[in-house]
Amino acid sequence: MSALRRQSGEFKVGDRVQLTGPKGHLNTVTLEVGGSFHTHRGVLSHDLIIGQPDASVVTSSNGIEYLALRPLLTDFVMSMPRGAAIIYPKDAAQILGQADIFPGATVVEAGVGSGALSLWLLRAIGPEGRLHSFERREEFSDVAKGNVATFLGATPDNWTVTVGDLQEALPATVQAGSVDRIVLDMLAPWECIDECAEALTPGGVLVCYIATVTQLSRVAEAIRASGQFTDPSPSETLVRTWHVEGLAVRPDHRMIGHTGFLMTARRLAPGAILPALKRRASKSDYSDEDVEAWTPGSVGERTVSDKRLRKTAREAQAAAAAAAPDVDPSDR
Repeated sequence: MSALRRQSGEFKVGDRVQLTGPKGHLNTVTLEVGGSFHTHRGVLSHDLIIGQPDASVVTSSNGIEYLALRPLLTDFVMSMPRGAAIIYPKDAAQILGQADIFPGATVVEAGVGSGALSLWLLRAIGPEGRLHSFERREEFSDVAKGNVATFLGATPDNWTVTVGDLQEALPATVQAGSVDRIVLDMLAPWECIDECAEALTPGGVLVCYIATVTQLSRVAEAIRASGQFTDPSPSETLVRTWHVEGLAVRPDHRMIGHTGFLMTARRLAPGAILPALKRRASKSDYSDEDVEAWTPGSVGERTVSDKRLRKTAREAQAAAAAAAPDVDPSDR
């Protein structure tokens, strides 16, 4: 595998560059020798950008100036090909913080989706860490691998993607008690609690990314019922940007509201019993039938057609090939 692309320094062939025009419109191009960016405002040669430092201003054939920036990871994940919905940067940042993802950590991720969280995790664990990603659908894994290779320039040696059901694949992939952190982004994480507990080291962190309140309630009760974790802690993150120009200071009209919930818990040592917490008496009881009603089908899984998945996978693989033309396809 070739060296991963640096995310700083002078622009080189194969780099993705974000061009901002005079009206603030963004366009992203992959640099090629002799390539060009065409608009109704003229032509901008890639050769004018190659060799320039990041954040340079370049001029098109008709005198229009463009700001050339190397896309941040946030920019990339919001515009990359998607086979499945991504974890937004605001939630990815909370996952890295709440799970305390550290350099050298061994991390398990399921499912891989379109690879957005994989990129954040790979950056956090560094080259000494290890990321094991699991995905049920091969099409999603192809999209994720293409997106990761596009951004990094190659597929990292410390990342593996396993296609299969986590309950069966996890015990066969990692040793018991060897995983530092587990992040679950799946429809029914409560089905995998015991397997996650077996894989985690004592004190390890489990984080579940959950879309709905019914899923939130069910996974919390499953974690408590297992008796192998600390009491789960749920949260959600809302982001509101502000308009600031002179004395015109106010919140923006739009904000990034609810995208998902996070549920975190830590693995207890084998045989440890969590001290009982004082709780207020529940005002209403629930039956097994109530819990059973919150099945994956009842939760409402959003599916993507096979045709669209194949198209997205081809787009991701093509982007990876353009970003690293000299890399053997088998290394992606």
